[in-house]
Amino acid sequence: MEGTNPVNKKLAAALSGGAVLVLALSGCSSDDEGNEKLDAWAKQVCDSVQVQAQKIKAANASIQKETSDNSTPEEVQKADSKAFQDMSDAYKAIGTAITKAGAPNVENGEKKQQDAVRELNAISASYASLKKQVDGLDTKDQAEFADGLKDVATELDKLSKSGNDALKTLEEGEVGQAMGKQESCKSASATGSPAAA
Repeated sequence: MEGTNPVNKKLAAALSGGAVLVLALSGCSSDDEGNEKLDAWAKQVCDSVQVQAQKIKAANASIQKETSDNSTPEEVQKADSKAFQDMSDAYKAIGTAITKAGAPNVENGEKKQQDAVRELNAISASYASLKKQVDGLDTKDQAEFADGLKDVATELDKLSKSGNDALKTLEEGEVGQAMGKQESCKSASATGSPAAA
């Protein structure tokens, strides 16, 4: 089924951008003393992010695997559909974790928290929409399937380039420093980087 291969590779390339979104939640290390409340908040968020970052990494890997060989359209569709669902669930779970953690103990913490959660939920909805798109492709018609995948890759590319500004804003200053001290955030960052390369 070589016909879909170039498209599959485009899909894989577009998908790898998704990991960049997780990196936004990884913080930067710092020796700053911080405050206990903020450190506790960062630990709660980072521990949740680590689990979801692993899921996103696994979803990335499964699509890369299906798109790197001559998989049938059915196999590609099944792998992509599951991966998009997993990613949708993971971003939603990160949003839920930030909601549960409450507002970070910094200036405008509540607004930053709410904006980040809204953004994560929007990313989750985008992946859910991509899953529907993939599920609706006709695997019996090779050319049509390839065209459909091209559209999915285009959407994915847009998603990976769309800003995660609210997440970056959430992590500015003290919040980023507190997150940088958490082992789980450091490892979440490490899991995201190969796929983002």
